[in-house]
Amino acid sequence: MQAHLVKIESTPDLVDQVYRSLLDAISEGSLAPGARIMQEDIAEQLAVSRQPVLQALRLLKKDGFVLDAPGRGVLVAPLDVGWLMQIYQVRSALDALAARLAAQARFRIDPMLISQGRAAARSNDVKAMMAADARFHGAIYGASGNPLIAQSAQLHWHHIRRAMGAVLQVSTMRESIWDEHETIANAIAAGDALTAETLIREHGEDASRNLAGLLSNALQPALTPTALPA
Repeated sequence: MQAHLVKIESTPDLVDQVYRSLLDAISEGSLAPGARIMQEDIAEQLAVSRQPVLQALRLLKKDGFVLDAPGRGVLVAPLDVGWLMQIYQVRSALDALAARLAAQARFRIDPMLISQGRAAARSNDVKAMMAADARFHGAIYGASGNPLIAQSAQLHWHHIRRAMGAVLQVSTMRESIWDEHETIANAIAAGDALTAETLIREHGEDASRNLAGLLSNALQPALTPTALPA
């Protein structure tokens, strides 16, 4: 007997596209913390119906990127410094494990990743800078030989990406980050597991401290942080 299956619509893919478009805007800062998002405005800008926008906003709310607003629409959620520090603690631990395993394999990170990162750092393209950073760390995760590391790191990547975008808009340390990346890559290629692990852990801890300082002092002084979901 032939099974009766309901036809799959293409809407979920459209919802994902709207979600990613809005998340990019939030991460890059064009939708800043506290900005009001109106469903009809987004639908018009993206040339889609209101339904996928509504579903995408529900997902963004569930993931902690927007909040209910008085009246119409939603508000872009403030960056919660305490929550992000906890995420960076986990990421630093995962990075350290990945770097140690990659060094044990004497993995050679493609120099083009470093070159592309430096080029992105010299640009004003925040999205390109975030993508370059993700490729570098992703290469180390892949080299570790443990797929659970990348899967675990991916869980909160969107929140890290948003924090990174906020910092990169005002940071004067864009190129020095890639000096650190190159030093880490050299330690991994040399098979120096202890140095690679130490360097990447310190790299993450420095990023966390810089993030806390910048967010607390400059980026959202008028907003009250709201806890994001675990």
